[in-house]
Amino acid sequence: MSLRIGELPDQTPIKLTIALDPVLHETLQDYASVYAHKYGKTEKIEALAPVMLAAFLQGDSAFKRARKTLHQHPKQEN
Repeated sequence: MSLRIGELPDQTPIKLTIALDPVLHETLQDYASVYAHKYGKTEKIEALAPVMLAAFLQGDSAFKRARKTLHQHPKQEN
């Protein structure tokens, strides 16, 4: 039997721990406050940060071009 879509890749979340400087942490808290005001519901910065990172990476056209090149020419090990 052939399905239209293939098997889905592993989408298990990966936990990442990072250290933020106080100014960035305060900025993220402010963003969460503005988000809560706009949408009427509170979200933790831990929930907002992955979406923000994804949007940033998606909007970085230079990175997308470089990444495409990176995957077209895999490193050769000696």
